[in-house]
Amino acid sequence: MSLIPLARLLPGRRSWGRSAAALAIAAVFAALFTAPAQAADGQITGLGGKCVDVAGASNANGTPVQLYDCNGSNAQRWSLPGDGSIRALGKCLDIVDRGTADGSLVQLWDCAGTPNQQWVVSGANDIVNPQADKCLDVRDRSTANGTRLQIWTCSGQSNQKWSAPGGGNPQPGGFVVSESQFNQMFPGRNSFYTYSGLTAALSAYPGFANTGSDTVKKQEAAAFLANVSHETGGLVHVVEQNTANYPHYCDWSQPYGCPAGQAAYYGRGPIQLSWNFNYKAAGDALGIDLLGNPWQVEQNAAIAWKTGLWYWNTQNGPGTMTPHNAMVNQAGFGQTIRSINGSLECDGKNPAQVQSRVTKYQQFTQILGVAPGGNLYC
Repeated sequence: MSLIPLARLLPGRRSWGRSAAALAIAAVFAALFTAPAQAADGQITGLGGKCVDVAGASNANGTPVQLYDCNGSNAQRWSLPGDGSIRALGKCLDIVDRGTADGSLVQLWDCAGTPNQQWVVSGANDIVNPQADKCLDVRDRSTANGTRLQIWTCSGQSNQKWSAPGGGNPQPGGFVVSESQFNQMFPGRNSFYTYSGLTAALSAYPGFANTGSDTVKKQEAAAFLANVSHETGGLVHVVEQNTANYPHYCDWSQPYGCPAGQAAYYGRGPIQLSWNFNYKAAGDALGIDLLGNPWQVEQNAAIAWKTGLWYWNTQNGPGTMTPHNAMVNQAGFGQTIRSINGSLECDGKNPAQVQSRVTKYQQFTQILGVAPGGNLYC
């Protein structure tokens, strides 16, 4: 997917009508996990209260993994040893042929530590394969015994929700920010921007705030929401406030046009996603029809957060790297500002805006107990 300059992504960003004080409000990321991973074992339950089961209790390579009535047998006893794997009968939960496409089936196979055997259990009760960026899923949402399990684009649906032993993340490390901390840092936020909506969105980009050391994870989390809060007046605005701008965000030169209408692609969500081509690009990346139904971004908190994560993890904007890479590679918080609004703020263009972002980033990294790092300005 080609990168879209942020000058096109966020035209009219000053139309929020927010004060300098409101612009300064920022936040800390609400994490996927509540504790570092520890070894745990037991049943994994899902749709219809049924269990993840190894067909025929066989430990032969290639044995299908399915949904089945819970019966307490060893075929349903899964271990999360803390190395990213999920194991039963001495073998690992494995994606067939190392597939990453929707519908790739899962099976039992010799443990090899390969990416198709790595899983993250999120605080939103998804089981995600980070390489594929997809969730463990019950095929056709069926509760019939023997229904195969597969991976599929994470949607938040009930056939992708699981209760795993220990309730934690099978990957070591983890990143901890409590809901009470989230509430403390967003005391005046719009009720639309929920903690649960954010955690439900995280499965779309499992590497976000989950890469590198605990320090780097916390720094990235704080950086993301510091910038997001700046763009929304402290997570207050869900939609662009200047309605006069609404008809301006349709580029009819695009071959797909504006099927939702001339005035349907105004700014929404934590990054003020605007323009038909950006709704198309974000929707394609997330597996959601945002071009045809852009209103989903203002109606579904998880989808709104996913659009913010889409930009953060995949777009350079006017910068030279994605904000995610800026933090993971320790280029510094200043590079995230450049990638988000550098053409209007960096290189002395608007130092007050830059300072408001930096100040809140510093405040919230302090709350997390982590140093902000260097290169804070752009």
